Amino acid sequence: MRITGDWLHHPGTQAVLDLLAPGAFAVGGCVRNDLMGVPVSDIDIATDLVPDDVIARAKKAGLRVIPTGYDHGTVTIIANDLPHEVTTFRRDVKTDGRHAVVRFSTDLADDARRRDFTMNALYADSAGRVHDPLNGLPDLLARRVRFIEDPARRIAEDHLRILRFFRFHAWYGDPAGGIGAEGLAACAAAVDGIAQLSAERVTGELLKLLSAPDPAPAVAAMTQAGVLNAVLPGSDARFLPVLVHLEGGQSDPLARLAILGGETGDLRLSRKETAVLNLLRDGMANTTPAAALAHDHGADLARTIATLRAAQFETPLPDTLEHDLQTGANAVFPISAADLMPEFQGPALGAELRRLKKRWVKSGFALTRADLLQ
Repeated sequence: MRITGDWLHHPGTQAVLDLLAPGAFAVGGCVRNDLMGVPVSDIDIATDLVPDDVIARAKKAGLRVIPTGYDHGTVTIIANDLPHEVTTFRRDVKTDGRHAVVRFSTDLADDARRRDFTMNALYADSAGRVHDPLNGLPDLLARRVRFIEDPARRIAEDHLRILRFFRFHAWYGDPAGGIGAEGLAACAAAVDGIAQLSAERVTGELLKLLSAPDPAPAVAAMTQAGVLNAVLPGSDARFLPVLVHLEGGQSDPLARLAILGGETGDLRLSRKETAVLNLLRDGMANTTPAAALAHDHGADLARTIATLRAAQFETPLPDTLEHDLQTGANAVFPISAADLMPEFQGPALGAELRRLKKRWVKSGFALTRADLLQ
């Protein structure tokens, strides 16, 4: 089998593969995605050359090289303004569930065996010929996410692979085929290992999973295996399928996180993500009209809250939602501080502005400046 994507024939990619030939192959996500008809974003290359030799060849060719993960055998080569992450073939010597001690290898099969899933252990040479040392191609074509060799051993090498198993099923698995029973059992048996992982790694995997077009089947399997509760204690996935249906093709990971509920204190969200999540959860818990939400937070966030409310109560979205959102987003409060001075000053001025604005919003933005000042 061959891959024919434009990314492989990019002059920069061909240049990197050629300068590292003959033992250099595109590997992992770029090969997997090409074969599945999914856009390719990052280009990873595996080689039998050690990092010093890779660097020497790149410099001799006049290419910029960055030692991004030199100690682990990885450097980044910039060719025709395109970054290529180049890693020497490796085999694991020791693992502790979070980090691995590796040794370089010249054997492609060694490199393949230390990867997580069979669909990620596919390689392609510069001509596009696919090399499949572990017979992962049938799994990829069947959209079957399967651990390489022993699932328990793969998970013991890095417990993040528990979450990756569900994330990959959400993005690449066949919904009709269901999730792999052997992998699911191994994840359930090793669920306590998630506690060893950093909050940053767990959060990153969870948000990637929730960004999938329809993560509901994978999240349901996570619940079954006890994984969801390990990541989000007290969460409940029953409303997630309803939300996905109501989203109409949108993929908002924070909205999906909000509908799951549970404790998010152990996650490592950015300040902006935390603020949005809090607004979404607060919006779900109150009855502020959609128009008022749109006035305060914008139409997009108000629409998301309305969708969350509808999912929570398993009801359709209101027919007037878009009209209400635009009305609220475009409404301009007709009172300024100058209108209330000098009668009101300092804290009293702020309190009166808030009181009048509350009346104005409650009226559906109908009260005029004269009505409010009367």
